[in-house]
Amino acid sequence: MDDMSGPHLIRGSVALPEAELAWRFSRSSGPGGQHVNTTDSQVELRFDLAGTEALPEVWKQRALERLADRLVDGVISVRASEHRSQWRNREAAAVRLAAILAEATAPPPRPRRPTRIPRGINERRLREKKQRSETKRGRSGKYWG
Repeated sequence: MDDMSGPHLIRGSVALPEAELAWRFSRSSGPGGQHVNTTDSQVELRFDLAGTEALPEVWKQRALERLADRLVDGVISVRASEHRSQWRNREAAAVRLAAILAEATAPPPRPRRPTRIPRGINERRLREKKQRSETKRGRSGKYWG
């Protein structure tokens, strides 16, 4: 049962390298009765982002920049304790780490190309505004008090 359910893809054909993942297990906090006191079901997954060779250099630099506030000495850490089973928590942690890395290594969005507002739209807006103003001005007579 040591083998994971398959490679966790980051993006394209790049996957989390199993050899570079460091697992730590501890007892989960919170309710759970006697079960929680006997099993180490909480999982902490650590991945050395700064020292990995599995990611292309461009992705690695992008991820190091974007995840700078989450890293401790270039290592990213993810915890999972929502399931009672250690196995399911391992899966959850690996999926979460892959999702974080996929988002952090994504290429930056294309810059917005500024567009001009068509003149007709602007004229219609001003015409409607003037009409509304006339309607309101017509309401403020001395007979409407």
